[in-house]
Amino acid sequence: MAVGSFAPNAWGLFDMHGNVSEWCQDWYEWDYPSGHTDPKGSTSGSLRVLRGGNWVSNPWFLRSADRSDIALGDKYSFHGFRVARTQ
Repeated sequence: MAVGSFAPNAWGLFDMHGNVSEWCQDWYEWDYPSGHTDPKGSTSGSLRVLRGGNWVSNPWFLRSADRSDIALGDKYSFHGFRVARTQ
């Protein structure tokens, strides 16, 4: 399917579900503030945030709101990143 074939999600993002969990710029926090809209994370840490599920995930994790952690040196075939452009 072509990029943008589906409607955007609530944040205006297209095509957020794919074959890999996505590395994020955010540092992972164990006490992440729940119930907040777009909370700001730590400015440093040792683990990065992974979002979404991947081809080896349980179906429960196949959503962009899923959040887990990954060490900086870890590499797996089911983790990737998204290139995005802003204007």
